[in-house]
Amino acid sequence: MMKNLLRRDEYNFLREDERLGNRVAYLTLAGSIAYGTDNENSDVDVRGFAVESIDSLLTGKAFEQVEDASTDTVIYGLRKYFKLCAECNPNVLELLGTKPEHVLHMNAAGKKVRDNAEIFLSKLAYQKFVGYATAQLRRLQNALAHDSYPEREKNRHVLKSINSMMLACRREYGLNRAAIDFDLHGDKILISVDAKDLPLKNFLAMNSGLQTLLNNYAKLNHRNRKKDSDHLYKHAMHLIRLYLTGIDILDGRGVVTYRERDLPLLKKIRAGEMPLADVFKLADEFESKIFSAYKNSKLPDVPDAAKIDKLLLEIYREHGR
Repeated sequence: MMKNLLRRDEYNFLREDERLGNRVAYLTLAGSIAYGTDNENSDVDVRGFAVESIDSLLTGKAFEQVEDASTDTVIYGLRKYFKLCAECNPNVLELLGTKPEHVLHMNAAGKKVRDNAEIFLSKLAYQKFVGYATAQLRRLQNALAHDSYPEREKNRHVLKSINSMMLACRREYGLNRAAIDFDLHGDKILISVDAKDLPLKNFLAMNSGLQTLLNNYAKLNHRNRKKDSDHLYKHAMHLIRLYLTGIDILDGRGVVTYRERDLPLLKKIRAGEMPLADVFKLADEFESKIFSAYKNSKLPDVPDAAKIDKLLLEIYREHGR
C-alpha cells in the first residue's frame, strides 16, 4: 500500500516541480511510521533528497529544501543534506536507517548515499542526540512544571543541558585551557571561571549559546496546556527513542531508525502506560549510558570531510547534469 503512496494525486508536485522530477534521488517514510511507534492518529511523513543541477549550484539558484505542507513532505537539496548529515542531525541521519520496505524511491545516487551512511557518523552524535533528547525533556518538564514544580528540580535539568552544551563548546571554541564549571546551589545555578588569555570572541560565543539555551527554557514556560496534554507522552517516547538511537550510533551499530527491539517499551510510553516519574528515571539511566557510549566510542571525533566531499562530488558528476 505504501509503495503506491507517491502515485496519489496529492504527490503530483514531485513530478511537476522543475526542481524535483527526475532529480529526486531518495524518498522514505519518516516519523512515527519509520520508528514503528505509529498509531491510528499518526500522519504519513515523507522525507528525502534530490540532486540539484550543477548549473543551479554555479549560478547560486540551487534550492536547499522543498516542502509540501499538505502531504508533510520535505526534500533536501543534496548539498544541504550532506551538511546536516555531517553534523549528525538526528532528523536527517535517521532517513538513512529506515527499513527497506519504508523506502519509497531510491535511484543510483540515493543508494550510494544510503550505502555509505557510515561516513557521516562521529562522536558528534552524542552532542546532537542528547541535545534533541533534552529538547523533548524540556517540553515534558515545562508541561508539568506549572507553579508547583520546584525551581531546584527545573534547574537540575537546565544544568544537564548546560553541561551537555559545554562538551561541544570546549572543543569548538578552544575552551579546554579554561576551567569553567557550573553547579547547583539551592535553587540557583552558579558558574565558576578560572581562565587566562581566553579569546574574547570565544568566550562571547559560549555566552551566546548559554543565553539561547536559557531563552528556550523560558519560551517553553509560555505553553499551550491543551497541546501539551495531547502530546505529553509523545514527547516522552521521543526522549527515550533519541537516547536509544544515539547509543546505537556511538556503539558502532549504525543508524537504526525502526526500533524493533524497543517497541514494547516505546509504545508503552506513547500510550501513557508508564508514569512520567518512571520515564524521567529511565531518561537518567540512558543519559548515563549514552555518555559511557560516547567515552568508549571508536568513532572519530568528527566525520572525515574528505570522504564526504569525495562522495558528494561523485554524485554531482554522475547525476548533476
